[in-house]
Amino acid sequence: MIMDLNKLNHLIAVGDEGSITAAAERVHLSQQALSTSIRSLEREVGVPLLDRGNSGVKVLPAGQALIDDARILHGMAGTALQRARRIGRGETETLRIGHTPAVTGEEVAAWLHQANDIQTEVTSLVHQRYPDELITELTDGDLDLGLCRAIEPPHGIARTLLGHHRLRVAMSVEHHLATTEQLRLQELANERILVWGEPGRSGYTDLLIDYCRQTGGFEPHVERTARQGMPPVTAVDKSNDVAFVTHEPGTAAAGRVQVLELQPPIYAPLHALWHQHTSSHNRDMLLSTPAS
Repeated sequence: MIMDLNKLNHLIAVGDEGSITAAAERVHLSQQALSTSIRSLEREVGVPLLDRGNSGVKVLPAGQALIDDARILHGMAGTALQRARRIGRGETETLRIGHTPAVTGEEVAAWLHQANDIQTEVTSLVHQRYPDELITELTDGDLDLGLCRAIEPPHGIARTLLGHHRLRVAMSVEHHLATTEQLRLQELANERILVWGEPGRSGYTDLLIDYCRQTGGFEPHVERTARQGMPPVTAVDKSNDVAFVTHEPGTAAAGRVQVLELQPPIYAPLHALWHQHTSSHNRDMLLSTPAS
């Protein structure tokens, strides 16, 4: 049996919107036409996909499973179409690369430069994305590659480890620890540590907390920074807080921030994510280049 991608997209719309009315507007169909499409899909699958009650529409477990797979199929179809058009037109592949704020633009540039030194020049278009945006765009086929730290890949997304970057600690130059020559992790026990993701919802934040607990032997006082989307080293500017960064040691942010080495050293992983069921020669070449 061949599934109709249009019907699957209709189901995705209902799942996202939680309403037949809103979903119908989204896919530019009448409510009756959308309902007919979903019922036809249910007959093909052989089980109910939605619970239609007086309070609205609820996606049943079978429907959610199909939606999860349908998102992957939608991304595959879109990527395959773009690839065929590019090859047919004789165009050069441009890799669309996203990176989370935990991976700096400088680190992405250094990795691409390293890859281009080893292999044929790869044309790329790089954007910063928040973790949820990164996963959505990878799944939908709008990104070819995602760079992150410690994100657990969802269904249909593959992950590999490219390398590690040494973690350091950033603080205002006026912070009482700023002149410390050999900063130990335990010295952060009484400091407020800024993080970018919510504990329990961010793999990278949870990794940093585990470092404090297991290596430092203390329960860290963490707070999510309000400076989202900014270079990580700037989060502590004009504050008494500290933050883990991968910036080089020394002064930063026009001399307002001091970055200190940690002893003993600890490292943050650099991961690459990509759509598991798509193909790209240039992407495979990049993935074979370790990050230093």
